[in-house]
Amino acid sequence: MKQIVLGTAGHIDHGKTSFVKAMTGINTDRLKEEQARGITIELGFAWLDLPNGVRIGIVDVPGHEKFVKNMVAGATGIDIVAMIIAADEGVMPQTKEHMEICQLLGINFGIVVLTKIDLVDEEWLELVTDDIKKFVKGTFLDDAPVIPVSAATGQGIAEFIDVLTELSPKISGRSSSGLFRLPVDRVFTMKGFGTVITGTLISGRVQVGDMIMIYPSGITSKVRGIQVHNESVTEAVAGMRTAINFQGLEKASVNRGEVVSTPGALIPTFMLDVSLHYLSSNKKPVKNRTRIRFHTGTSEIPGNLILLDREELLPGEDTVVQLRLDTPVAVVKDDRFVLRSVSPVRTIAGGQILNPVPGKHKRFKAEITEGLESLSELLPEELVSYYVAQSDFKGVSISELKVMTNISEKQLDSNLQNLLSKKNIVLADKENKIYLHQNILNDLKLETHNFLDAYHKSNPLKEGMPKEELKSKMPAFLNPKFFNLIINQMTKESGILLDEDTVRLKGHKVSLGEDQSQIKIKITKIYGNGGLTPPFMKDLTEELKIDSAKAKDVLMLLVNEGVIIKIKEDFYINSEHINKLKNTLVEFLKANGEMSTPQFKDMTGASRKYLIPLLEYFDSKNVTIRIGDIRKLRRA
Repeated sequence: MKQIVLGTAGHIDHGKTSFVKAMTGINTDRLKEEQARGITIELGFAWLDLPNGVRIGIVDVPGHEKFVKNMVAGATGIDIVAMIIAADEGVMPQTKEHMEICQLLGINFGIVVLTKIDLVDEEWLELVTDDIKKFVKGTFLDDAPVIPVSAATGQGIAEFIDVLTELSPKISGRSSSGLFRLPVDRVFTMKGFGTVITGTLISGRVQVGDMIMIYPSGITSKVRGIQVHNESVTEAVAGMRTAINFQGLEKASVNRGEVVSTPGALIPTFMLDVSLHYLSSNKKPVKNRTRIRFHTGTSEIPGNLILLDREELLPGEDTVVQLRLDTPVAVVKDDRFVLRSVSPVRTIAGGQILNPVPGKHKRFKAEITEGLESLSELLPEELVSYYVAQSDFKGVSISELKVMTNISEKQLDSNLQNLLSKKNIVLADKENKIYLHQNILNDLKLETHNFLDAYHKSNPLKEGMPKEELKSKMPAFLNPKFFNLIINQMTKESGILLDEDTVRLKGHKVSLGEDQSQIKIKITKIYGNGGLTPPFMKDLTEELKIDSAKAKDVLMLLVNEGVIIKIKEDFYINSEHINKLKNTLVEFLKANGEMSTPQFKDMTGASRKYLIPLLEYFDSKNVTIRIGDIRKLRRA
């Protein structure tokens, strides 16, 4: 069964609720206060099955100025509007504001309902009808039918249903294959059921037993039961007025304005990039950083309006802006929104979400505004490429792309495969499905080359740069898998060489200056003559009267060449001497089974300051193992 949501709009006391009751038999004023005062405060709901089999879900919204925020919540998610205008009063202030809200929310279908015709004569009715035609000119209701009705007598109700039946095939149904999203407009508890939430399911589908998440709070629960128009069902799809009962969910943990979706599907954010239309009915320009009330779905969030390319926006103008909100919201690209002023409270602007999870923009950057302005014109594949590039070195996951592009999963996958085959993007993290733009990867590889080049120039005697040191030079929070991807690709491209934990440019060779060559000869001779008791590093620099850093560089070069072996910090020995000692030590242990420290002293002829480091060195190299005060040969 095709589902369409119809919403009422119009000034207070123009007969919206009475009209809905006359059409459906359902009184949408459920609160005692509403029934006592005769006005709608909260959203009311009803339904009607048309003769052609289409089911109409009806959202009855309040008309009073103080309750316009509830009107915005009701208007979000509706497919067709019934603009209610009382014949005895005609077009009034809230009629105009409701019209502006409907326009801003992108509603394309509507019917004008002229109520209370039993209270006026034919001549007056003609005057009001002419006035209405002038009012709707240039709006989405320009060619809409005007149906005179009386809730009191029932006149015109059948005609309205006939017109609705005729229009319904022209209205596209909402997609049930997209992300499941249901903005919460009401939360209550029901005896024997627990917490129940209601809302209009704006996309996707939900089934009994599904795990869900409340956004932006992140609370999870399980769907226990579903009702659509007071009937229990196992599944609800886009376009349905839906009530969901959750397992073990406290009423206090869910609030009106939040969104129900699947775990990990949405991304809470404090910032939004949007296209904005500033209403021509505004009396003065809006300035940068103006405080606003942001309405989308059923939420109302205070925040600031950031003008990216100007200091003020004139009435009737359009531009791209960034909204910075006080509390997070979870939306997707192309969602509609309305902005209202803080004081006095009135509708001032609205538009469409361009990027639901942007970074913080600097103002007056032409590339930012031009990029945002192009988003509405890009083809899906170009859109995907744009967002991957915008993610910079952080990369973007497939779940983020679903929110950013608002295209179907099948189409998104096809776009990604095309971009991968063209080598415009790379799958940088297969496990988490995170993509990186090839241009960003190339920039990171260039940076890596420059880091290594600078390191080689500063450290000409070192074979290469420690891998961890190179990693620390990369942008903060760079995914470790991205770093490994850069190293692997540069290695395959023969740009760098990786030797265990050291990285170097392929063309780099250790080069000694004339004085360094002399230092190398002197150090080699000293350690060759030093046996097992050479000078420590400090004594060496004093003896040669050279800078300790320069001596250390040359010494490390000799270590890399295998001429000298590092025993511990500041203590080095010629490799021939240490290898000879190792052979003597192994032969002794094979013959005797164990060795004491005094026996090792006799073997080396070294004092204790050399003896202990040498014993610990052979332990660390798995030649010996210490057991109490003796050493034994370590066996595999």
